[in-house]
Amino acid sequence: MRIGLMVGSDKERSRADRLAGLIDDGVAAERDGFTAFWMPQVPGYLDALTAVALIGQATDRIEIGTAVVPIQTRHPMIMAQQALTTQVVCGGRFTLGIGPSHQWIVNSQLGLPYDRPARLVADYLDVLGAAFAGPGTVDVDNESYCVHSPIEVTDTFEVPVLLSALGPTMLQLAGERAAGTILWMADERAIGDHVVPRITAAADRAGRAAPRIVAGVPVALCAGDETDDARAYASEVLGHADFSPNYVRLLQHGDAEDVGDTMAAGDETAILDRLRRYRDAGVTDLAVRIVPLGKDLGERAESRRRTLAFLSSLCPAL
Repeated sequence: MRIGLMVGSDKERSRADRLAGLIDDGVAAERDGFTAFWMPQVPGYLDALTAVALIGQATDRIEIGTAVVPIQTRHPMIMAQQALTTQVVCGGRFTLGIGPSHQWIVNSQLGLPYDRPARLVADYLDVLGAAFAGPGTVDVDNESYCVHSPIEVTDTFEVPVLLSALGPTMLQLAGERAAGTILWMADERAIGDHVVPRITAAADRAGRAAPRIVAGVPVALCAGDETDDARAYASEVLGHADFSPNYVRLLQHGDAEDVGDTMAAGDETAILDRLRRYRDAGVTDLAVRIVPLGKDLGERAESRRRTLAFLSSLCPAL
């Protein structure tokens, strides 16, 4: 299981410092031995694909990916152009993570329809697949898109695609038509009993390689008697599951009730044991999301430093 780093919106930095700080974080992740650097598209925050391109210019070896970009906000041809351009900047190290997001983001925040999201993903992949096949004309007519457009970005690079696949239909799509899945709020039992069997069977039926299973897991190095508070804090700052029915349904396949329950928290032994359980459940790529603890900026900075140092000592893989 490869060990990568996942980041989110950085409320500890001022707005003026966030982009430069994010690039510094990507450079540090490469230096510290992490295999990948994953960035979600957080509503109202820095644009993930732009940030990935800048991190790609500042690094040499580390994989850089989105985890994930909602598809409703970008036409698939525009996504293809941006992804291919980003891949050129990253020298082949970019992985495009996409997904249908959630009702409360797409419809409530953006006023866009959130109907039959899995169907939309399938239609979106039709266009992306044609655009990523190489220079030429993309001709796709399906239920959602009518595309007859040239693509002339690069002769050299392809773009691997990962889906935020939580339910059976999305897992089937991820296995049959993508390189794998990126997960959030999935514990070991949900991954081992629900995700892995479905996505692997779909890939096998399609004659594709074994899928990547990238698991986003919060992590905090702390004393044993602080773990309950750490889990509660993680659920508070990372977003409660009840905002997103998609996550609620995923949690029902495991033992966790909220994101904090998926967390690796405690001393070094406790964290290592939990991460190994994720590996044994079938995770191929770990995307650790450090949750710093403390009552002020100084304490949280030190908590982040300690957790990061420990995780770095485990790199590049378990």
